[in-house]
Amino acid sequence: MSTLQRPPKAAPKKTKPRPSDPHPTTGKPGEIRIIGGQWKRTRLAVAPKPGLRPTPDRVRETLFNWLGQDLGGWRCVDVFAGTGALGFEAASRGAAEVHIFEQDPALVAQLKATQIKLQASSTQIQRGDGVAALRQLAPASIDVVFLDPPFESGLYEPALGAAAKALQPSGFVYLEGPSKWTDELLAPFGLRVHRYLKAGAVHAHLLQRADAAADGAAV
Repeated sequence: MSTLQRPPKAAPKKTKPRPSDPHPTTGKPGEIRIIGGQWKRTRLAVAPKPGLRPTPDRVRETLFNWLGQDLGGWRCVDVFAGTGALGFEAASRGAAEVHIFEQDPALVAQLKATQIKLQASSTQIQRGDGVAALRQLAPASIDVVFLDPPFESGLYEPALGAAAKALQPSGFVYLEGPSKWTDELLAPFGLRVHRYLKAGAVHAHLLQRADAAADGAAV
């Protein structure tokens, strides 16, 4: 008596793992959007340049929840600006003065085009080295410094040192990087962690001067 045999199952197709994106964005490829303020939902172009990693929408939304939605009267500096997402976000929320620094000439041209499109009169865009720009600022004159240097640049230490000197006593430094910075690592710069978020491969920190009054534990 013969029996029917089932044909062997086909081997499952192998699929390549999707690479993780350390800076995911929403909307169309090559675009990010301003989260809040007068230019809310306005899209900014992202140039296809190696190493250009705009701060993700989710992280920027959390950052400005930490800072407060109204930045009226604040003085801000966005160094290593790239798309200028952080600087234009601050200007959108009422910052009185936003200095935006970028070294790549093509990105500077794009930043100036965005400035014209938005009629962002509170922003000043300059081509130049971010650390050198920070060192030229008057001591204790800035409310927020946005720092997002290239991950493998080795610019974190000099940028933090220069940012700490430019920061006014109750001001903030936003620091984005590939790893977590602790109070111990920040101590040489006179800074401490006020808020912390990890989103994928991005480690986002809101820092204050170590001598500022502690009004909330880091999370």
